[in-house]
Amino acid sequence: MSEVINKEPKTFSDFLRTTFKGAIEPIAVFLNRLGVHPDVVTLFGLVGHIVAGYLVIGGHMTVAGIVILVMAPADFLDGTMARLSGKSSIMGAFLDSVTDRYSELILMGCLLAFYLQKPDWISCLAIYAAAAGSILVSYIRSKAEGLGFNAKIGLLSRVERYIILVPALIFNYPMVGIWIIAVLANFTALQRIWHVRQQYLASLAHKE
Repeated sequence: MSEVINKEPKTFSDFLRTTFKGAIEPIAVFLNRLGVHPDVVTLFGLVGHIVAGYLVIGGHMTVAGIVILVMAPADFLDGTMARLSGKSSIMGAFLDSVTDRYSELILMGCLLAFYLQKPDWISCLAIYAAAAGSILVSYIRSKAEGLGFNAKIGLLSRVERYIILVPALIFNYPMVGIWIIAVLANFTALQRIWHVRQQYLASLAHKE
């Protein structure tokens, strides 16, 4: 593949990781000194989402949003801990990626369970669309990278989705966040599909 195809643009997640590096690294160093394994922090984030999901089913949206907000640093801590301690591994990265997907689907599933109790079928469909779009955004990037392309672009990656959903939960307007994600996550999936297509066509032209 050409250099153009392999070049990865910077994302908002990269921006946050760089911006808060000074705050995250001391915490990571402290946890490493305590002997905490990075994978434990990864799983701790998953447990936090399970707790938040339980609260969502009970209708405690604000508390659920606060729990997720408190868990947010775990997304950056585990990777930083692994890098600083020399424990970075393919399995660790795999676990991190899988737990991210589980965390998001647990939250969406619990929102779905809450609105099924009403029942509010329009909201249920919106939650399904939001969950589908969110997973497709991640899947398209993974599949593209497996084929030698990059798809690290788009309006709504995981961090942006949480920036929308967490305040919506805290202020008890979860469906506002869900509708935004339902539209923009699927739009992002289409953006990534188009981006991969353009890279594919460029690779064909390059071979000629």
